[in-house]
Amino acid sequence: MSKQLRVLHGALLDIAAMMNRPQRDELLIRAAGIPLDRALFPLLVLIERFGPIGVVDLADRVGRDYTTVSRQVAKLESLGLVLRQDNAEDRRVREAVITAKGKAMTELVDGARERIARGVFESWEPHELDELVRLMRKFADAVSHDPPAD
Repeated sequence: MSKQLRVLHGALLDIAAMMNRPQRDELLIRAAGIPLDRALFPLLVLIERFGPIGVVDLADRVGRDYTTVSRQVAKLESLGLVLRQDNAEDRRVREAVITAKGKAMTELVDGARERIARGVFESWEPHELDELVRLMRKFADAVSHDPPAD
């Protein structure tokens, strides 16, 4: 299993590196035809996918300092793409939620992402893509839990 885990880890590092490249976000922004700063782009997408979401959680997901993310969320709010609201259970926590304008923008991104992905998967058999999706979801669910203690 060690060799398989090393290959898997290498593949994950390759995927993470590709996903974190600024050029990748710029490509999606251009393909979607949206007027959005590249630094704000991943935050908007994450707020749409996981919102309402607190700034600390959002900062953890993008690997940035929460004060930086807070300023960037304020910028998204000033653009009318998100709203900030109090958490229903803990009023000390401020959460970001997508607005209709923000949702329209992420739908354009989703369309661009699908067009790009269709090119990536055009040589794959449908069952291969189905299996990849199933296994990636299974893997994501498994690693999202805390690892067992030694």
